[in-house]
Amino acid sequence: MSAMNDNRYTPFMVRFPFFIALAVCAGMFIGAKMFGSQSGKSVGDVLNNVNKFREILNYVDKYYVDSANASELTDYAIKRMLEKLDPHTVYIPAKDMKVMGSQLKSHFEGIGIQFTILRDTLQVELPIAGGPAEAAGIRAGDKIVYVNGERIAGIGLTNRIVYDKLLGKKGTKVSLAIVRKGVADTLSYTLVRDKIPQYSLETAYMIDEKTGYMRLSRFGETAYDEFKQGLEKLLAQGMKQLIFDLRGNSGGYMDRAVKIADEFISGNKLLVYTDGRDNSQDEQFHAYRNGLFEKGALILLINEESASASEIVAGALQDNDRALIVGRRSFGKGLVQRPLALSDGSELRLTVSRYYTPSGRSIQKPYEEGKIDQYANDYARRLAKGELFVADSNRFNEKLRYKTTLGRTVYGGGGIMPDVFVPADTSYQTPYLNSILAANLHRELVAGYVAAHKASWKTKTLATFLQQFSVTETMLQSIVEAATKEKIKYDALQWSKSKDYLATIIKALIARGLYGEEGFYNVMNPQDKTLQKALTLFELAQKIEKGEPVSLN
Repeated sequence: MSAMNDNRYTPFMVRFPFFIALAVCAGMFIGAKMFGSQSGKSVGDVLNNVNKFREILNYVDKYYVDSANASELTDYAIKRMLEKLDPHTVYIPAKDMKVMGSQLKSHFEGIGIQFTILRDTLQVELPIAGGPAEAAGIRAGDKIVYVNGERIAGIGLTNRIVYDKLLGKKGTKVSLAIVRKGVADTLSYTLVRDKIPQYSLETAYMIDEKTGYMRLSRFGETAYDEFKQGLEKLLAQGMKQLIFDLRGNSGGYMDRAVKIADEFISGNKLLVYTDGRDNSQDEQFHAYRNGLFEKGALILLINEESASASEIVAGALQDNDRALIVGRRSFGKGLVQRPLALSDGSELRLTVSRYYTPSGRSIQKPYEEGKIDQYANDYARRLAKGELFVADSNRFNEKLRYKTTLGRTVYGGGGIMPDVFVPADTSYQTPYLNSILAANLHRELVAGYVAAHKASWKTKTLATFLQQFSVTETMLQSIVEAATKEKIKYDALQWSKSKDYLATIIKALIARGLYGEEGFYNVMNPQDKTLQKALTLFELAQKIEKGEPVSLN
């Protein structure tokens, strides 16, 4: 889980606010046999080093001048040790498993709200439909100031604190004290936690009479089932061509990615394979079923935040000449982790192999030992190099040329290179806008509007809202006034550059609050330059799908 204050905003980086509370994940135990046999020398080396560490820890415990926490020292030593391996081998302490272990689950157990932290206070953005919070009457814009009698406002509130306070097993109770705009007294609620569904498919709708649009935000536990239902819905509505959006999708379960790719690819074509030091980690995955959309023009959208399972799908579709890939080079996460449960409830996620596309390209981008921060800040490096704006800066090593099934040239070296490059749109970005978004000032306006007007819009369609609603100058000026109160210095030039985009964000978030994700993307997508470019490229996608020669230069 991560905080929602991200200063890098694009239409698809206006993040879906994270749900409160996640389920406790049952750890997976994978025995030592998974890694094959070890030589006696190797086992002996491991035991000698374990004994050395135990001796040092024992001496610290006995003789160190001050008191020392052995558990904290051990966790620190493990984390530093793993930094000598690769960027994706990680140790997760037991206290973090409750959150980390459940990010891909089909549900979480909590009170059912989307939230933001505004001015050190927990604010409800939206009660989730059917959840305990909605049933109790909690509204968008409500501020939760006490949980079980303990004040949480004004204490340096973080997502971690929120999760710790509001997580809980189904059936357990939690009491809340809420401040509501226009109500003088603090309101008291007692909620019974319940299971709240957590979805991977954000939306699936028809852009026009023949073009479908689907956006998958993650490859979670129910991603394939949701994807299939969405695809069936679009086909029933007459879809002939599809834009499948994996931008910002950082991955998830590999088998869901394989199943989704299989819905587009016919026969028994290779989809992805893994290769590790130990042969037991080597696997090949082929198409094996009759997919729902094996014929028809297909465009896949990716960007620098599309990773792992997203790259498996992109690589399978590109190498098998099934889709036109549009956008920017993907993240380049092609290392396979296996979760190993430890005796104290913590977990080691150990890299055991690499992913390769059908043509033999390694998905993993290069990394240097011990330079995890540099690896994690790859976005900044790409930004500085101009890679997000100029196609020529994306050229891969000519020595890493590969061929698709029909002979098209693709490049290895890390990530999936799109067939058609679309530069990032930063025309609206300014420091002033970023400060407003980081402070979540727009979300307070959105929550207030949704709470006040939801009933009046309930009888009207999304199409009516899109046509009739507009963000007023008064609403925008209220953001400027709120920013001034937060000591964000007004800049007229920057405001004129950013205000139209901010108005689009506000309208999209209000549409989400009233009509769900379809409302959000119906507002954002017409302003999305990558998507709009994709809509002009179906002739190319049709040629690829039919196996006809194409020129992508």
